Amino acid sequence: MTGARPEQAVLTRDTDLSKTDDTRRVIEAMVDGLNDHRIADIGEFFATGFRWMGNTGCGTKEGLREFQENWQKPFQAAFSDKVCVDEARLYMGEWAAAFGRQEAVHSGRFMGVEPTGKRVTIRYMDFWKVVDGKIVDNYVMVDFPHVLAQLGVDVFNGEGWEAFDQGERTPPAP
Repeated sequence: MTGARPEQAVLTRDTDLSKTDDTRRVIEAMVDGLNDHRIADIGEFFATGFRWMGNTGCGTKEGLREFQENWQKPFQAAFSDKVCVDEARLYMGEWAAAFGRQEAVHSGRFMGVEPTGKRVTIRYMDFWKVVDGKIVDNYVMVDFPHVLAQLGVDVFNGEGWEAFDQGERTPPAP
Protein backbone atom coordinates (compact mmCIF):
# COMPACT_ATOMS: atom_id res chain seq x y z
CA MET A 1 0.00 0.00 0.00
CA THR A 2 1.41 3.36 -0.95
CA GLY A 3 0.56 6.73 0.54
CA ALA A 4 -1.11 7.49 3.84
CA ARG A 5 -2.17 4.53 5.92
CA PRO A 6 -5.58 4.34 7.58
CA GLU A 7 -5.62 4.88 11.32
CA GLN A 8 -5.64 1.51 13.11
CA ALA A 9 -7.08 0.20 16.39
CA VAL A 10 -8.80 3.46 17.29
CA LEU A 11 -11.24 1.81 19.71
CA THR A 12 -8.59 0.10 21.83
CA ARG A 13 -5.81 2.66 21.64
CA ASP A 14 -6.52 4.26 25.03
CA THR A 15 -7.78 1.23 26.94
CA ASP A 16 -7.03 1.28 30.66
CA LEU A 17 -5.07 -1.91 31.27
CA SER A 18 -5.78 -1.70 35.01
CA LYS A 19 -9.40 -2.66 34.17
CA THR A 20 -8.48 -6.08 32.74
CA ASP A 21 -9.44 -8.11 35.82
CA ASP A 22 -12.77 -6.27 36.17
CA THR A 23 -13.55 -6.94 32.51
CA ARG A 24 -12.69 -10.61 32.95
CA ARG A 25 -15.10 -10.93 35.89
CA VAL A 26 -17.98 -9.33 33.95
CA ILE A 27 -17.47 -11.49 30.86
CA GLU A 28 -17.07 -14.76 32.76
CA ALA A 29 -20.23 -14.08 34.79
CA MET A 30 -22.16 -13.00 31.67
CA VAL A 31 -21.28 -16.22 29.80
CA ASP A 32 -22.45 -18.21 32.82
CA GLY A 33 -25.69 -16.19 32.72
CA LEU A 34 -26.19 -16.98 29.04
CA ASN A 35 -25.57 -20.67 29.73
CA ASP A 36 -28.22 -20.46 32.46
CA HIS A 37 -30.60 -19.11 29.76
CA ARG A 38 -31.19 -15.90 31.70
CA ILE A 39 -33.17 -13.22 29.89
CA ALA A 40 -35.15 -11.13 32.37
CA ASP A 41 -32.18 -10.28 34.59
CA ILE A 42 -29.38 -10.27 31.99
CA GLY A 43 -29.12 -6.51 32.57
CA GLU A 44 -26.84 -7.41 35.46
CA PHE A 45 -24.10 -7.61 32.81
CA PHE A 46 -25.25 -5.20 30.08
CA ALA A 47 -25.73 -1.44 30.22
CA THR A 48 -29.31 -0.44 29.45
CA GLY A 49 -28.24 1.37 26.26
CA PHE A 50 -25.61 -1.10 25.10
CA ARG A 51 -25.12 -1.81 21.40
CA TRP A 52 -25.13 -5.34 19.98
CA MET A 53 -23.71 -5.20 16.46
CA GLY A 54 -24.00 -8.42 14.50
CA ASN A 55 -23.23 -9.53 10.99
CA THR A 56 -25.82 -9.81 8.20
CA GLY A 57 -28.54 -12.19 9.27
CA CYS A 58 -28.09 -11.26 12.92
CA GLY A 59 -28.80 -7.55 12.80
CA THR A 60 -28.04 -4.74 15.21
CA LYS A 61 -29.73 -4.39 18.58
CA GLU A 62 -29.85 -0.99 20.25
CA GLY A 63 -30.28 -1.39 23.98
CA LEU A 64 -30.97 -4.17 26.41
CA ARG A 65 -34.67 -4.58 25.56
CA GLU A 66 -34.00 -4.99 21.82
CA PHE A 67 -31.30 -7.55 22.63
CA GLN A 68 -33.68 -9.51 24.84
CA GLU A 69 -36.67 -9.33 22.47
CA ASN A 70 -34.93 -9.49 19.10
CA TRP A 71 -31.99 -11.79 19.82
CA GLN A 72 -32.21 -13.78 23.04
CA LYS A 73 -35.87 -14.80 22.82
CA PRO A 74 -35.90 -15.75 19.10
CA PHE A 75 -32.58 -17.56 19.49
CA GLN A 76 -33.83 -19.59 22.44
CA ALA A 77 -37.09 -20.30 20.58
CA ALA A 78 -35.14 -21.72 17.62
CA PHE A 79 -32.48 -23.59 19.59
CA SER A 80 -33.02 -25.52 22.81
CA ASP A 81 -30.70 -27.50 25.04
CA LYS A 82 -28.10 -24.83 24.26
CA VAL A 83 -24.69 -24.49 25.82
CA CYS A 84 -22.04 -21.88 25.02
CA VAL A 85 -18.38 -22.94 24.93
CA ASP A 86 -15.80 -20.18 24.56
CA GLU A 87 -12.76 -21.87 23.04
CA ALA A 88 -10.53 -18.85 23.61
CA ARG A 89 -10.84 -15.58 25.49
CA LEU A 90 -8.58 -12.53 25.43
CA TYR A 91 -8.69 -9.60 27.84
CA MET A 92 -7.10 -6.19 27.47
CA GLY A 93 -8.25 -3.36 29.72
CA GLU A 94 -11.92 -2.59 29.07
CA TRP A 95 -11.95 -4.97 26.10
CA ALA A 96 -12.52 -8.70 25.88
CA ALA A 97 -12.84 -11.07 22.95
CA ALA A 98 -13.82 -14.68 22.52
CA PHE A 99 -14.54 -17.24 19.87
CA GLY A 100 -16.22 -20.54 20.28
CA ARG A 101 -19.38 -22.44 19.64
CA GLN A 102 -22.83 -23.02 20.92
CA GLU A 103 -24.16 -26.53 20.80
CA ALA A 104 -27.94 -26.76 20.59
CA VAL A 105 -30.95 -28.61 19.23
CA HIS A 106 -32.83 -27.02 16.33
CA SER A 107 -36.25 -27.10 17.98
CA GLY A 108 -37.96 -24.01 16.52
CA ARG A 109 -38.29 -22.22 13.20
CA PHE A 110 -34.97 -20.67 12.13
CA MET A 111 -34.51 -18.50 9.03
CA GLY A 112 -37.46 -20.19 7.37
CA VAL A 113 -36.35 -23.73 8.28
CA GLU A 114 -38.91 -25.66 10.30
CA PRO A 115 -37.57 -27.53 13.38
CA THR A 116 -35.48 -30.57 12.46
CA GLY A 117 -34.52 -31.82 15.91
CA LYS A 118 -30.90 -31.91 14.73
CA ARG A 119 -28.08 -31.05 17.09
CA VAL A 120 -26.10 -28.18 15.57
CA THR A 121 -22.93 -26.26 16.24
CA ILE A 122 -23.21 -22.46 16.08
CA ARG A 123 -19.79 -20.82 15.73
CA TYR A 124 -19.25 -17.23 16.83
CA MET A 125 -16.80 -14.47 17.67
CA ASP A 126 -17.50 -11.69 20.18
CA PHE A 127 -15.74 -8.48 21.13
CA TRP A 128 -17.02 -6.65 24.21
CA LYS A 129 -16.27 -3.28 25.75
CA VAL A 130 -16.94 -3.06 29.48
CA VAL A 131 -17.37 0.29 31.26
CA ASP A 132 -18.17 0.61 34.96
CA GLY A 133 -18.89 -3.12 35.27
CA LYS A 134 -21.34 -3.33 32.35
CA ILE A 135 -21.00 -4.31 28.70
CA VAL A 136 -21.62 -1.20 26.58
CA ASP A 137 -20.66 -2.56 23.14
CA ASN A 138 -20.75 -6.08 21.72
CA TYR A 139 -19.42 -6.71 18.21
CA VAL A 140 -20.59 -10.15 17.06
CA MET A 141 -20.07 -12.56 14.17
CA VAL A 142 -22.31 -15.64 14.15
CA ASP A 143 -21.76 -18.22 11.41
CA PHE A 144 -25.37 -18.64 10.29
CA PRO A 145 -24.39 -20.05 6.86
CA HIS A 146 -22.71 -22.93 8.73
CA VAL A 147 -25.81 -23.47 10.88
CA LEU A 148 -28.04 -23.50 7.80
CA ALA A 149 -25.70 -25.96 6.05
CA GLN A 150 -26.16 -28.33 9.00
CA LEU A 151 -29.91 -28.01 8.41
CA GLY A 152 -29.56 -28.84 4.70
CA VAL A 153 -29.65 -25.28 3.32
CA ASP A 154 -26.75 -24.06 1.14
CA VAL A 155 -26.99 -20.26 1.18
CA PHE A 156 -24.20 -20.12 -1.40
CA ASN A 157 -25.99 -22.37 -3.92
CA GLY A 158 -22.89 -24.48 -4.48
CA GLU A 159 -20.71 -21.41 -5.07
CA GLY A 160 -18.97 -21.38 -1.67
CA TRP A 161 -15.22 -21.05 -1.78
CA GLU A 162 -14.71 -24.28 0.13
CA ALA A 163 -14.51 -25.80 -3.33
CA PHE A 164 -11.20 -23.97 -3.82
CA ASP A 165 -9.84 -25.55 -0.62
CA GLN A 166 -10.49 -29.01 -1.99
CA GLY A 167 -9.30 -28.27 -5.50
CA GLU A 168 -12.68 -29.32 -6.92
CA ARG A 169 -13.04 -26.25 -9.15
CA THR A 170 -10.91 -23.66 -10.74
CA PRO A 171 -11.58 -20.03 -9.88
CA PRO A 172 -13.71 -18.15 -12.42
CA ALA A 173 -11.87 -16.08 -15.01
CA PRO A 174 -11.67 -12.34 -14.27
